[in-house]
Amino acid sequence: MADDQTAPSSRAGQGSRNCQGSAVTGPALRRVPWHEMVSVRGLRHRLTWWGERSANPVVLLHGWMDTGETWQFLVDCLPDDWSCVAPDWRGFGGTEWPADGYWFADYFADLEALLDLVCPGVPARLIAHSMGGNVATMYAGIRPRRVRWVANVEGVGLRRSSPDVAPDRYAEWLDEVREPVQARRYGSIEPVINFILSRNPAMPRERAAFMARAWTRPDGDGVTMGFDPRHRRVSAMLFRREEAEACWRRVEAPVLLFLGEKSEILPRIGPDGGDDYFHSLFRDLKIVRVPEVGHMMHLEAPEHLARHIAEFASGR
Repeated sequence: MADDQTAPSSRAGQGSRNCQGSAVTGPALRRVPWHEMVSVRGLRHRLTWWGERSANPVVLLHGWMDTGETWQFLVDCLPDDWSCVAPDWRGFGGTEWPADGYWFADYFADLEALLDLVCPGVPARLIAHSMGGNVATMYAGIRPRRVRWVANVEGVGLRRSSPDVAPDRYAEWLDEVREPVQARRYGSIEPVINFILSRNPAMPRERAAFMARAWTRPDGDGVTMGFDPRHRRVSAMLFRREEAEACWRRVEAPVLLFLGEKSEILPRIGPDGGDDYFHSLFRDLKIVRVPEVGHMMHLEAPEHLARHIAEFASGR
């Protein structure tokens, strides 16, 4: 159920209708977001909306360590008549932190509950990045009739793991949970901006600054990272790629998969990052390889992604 709503974000202002790269600078955003807090499985979740609420909004799912707000630049390039909503996953952005830590399956349950709130009874249209893309595509195989289509921005899973390393992984996790974790603090926001640019050299600086503001909260004369620092702990559970593949084989919805030409993700997963591999798993798949961009391509080349998404969604 909805708890409350907030005014359009103070980070946003009325900008040009041109969504191309440097036309979007600082607070000059074309579509002004507004926020809503909702209760989902006992936690208050923040939703970022663009446009009027509708019965079937496009749902955007962010990646690990990110927030829903940073979909802004892609949303600015999507069709004006699309109502869009982006939740912050548990422990990220403006969503509450659970008392008992994090388990990947909770994201499936959170997504299902969120879809029941924002598009009840209607197959969902999903745009998702990285971890969000993994959640979206696996969920589309778990609940194939609940999803209408998925635009997956490089949510391609992790490298394969061996059961033989499980004892060491559990031991590492046990060691980490014994030690307290603290949010990282910086004397200014500049180190966060510079870190983002070092990992994403094709990203305009003003977008990196927007992203850094979304990731942090003011803390005296500096800033603190806004996510729950427990997210930095190693997962006790290994990523079992075979389980993800079993879910992907059951996906009935069309899938549009974006892969970044300069992304660091595909080299990590080796042969599991090839076109033939993905086509062997998804029944209805289109792959778009985006030139000159890395893993954060929805911020580096949002107009490119938006053009393909609008074409892909047309008639579906």
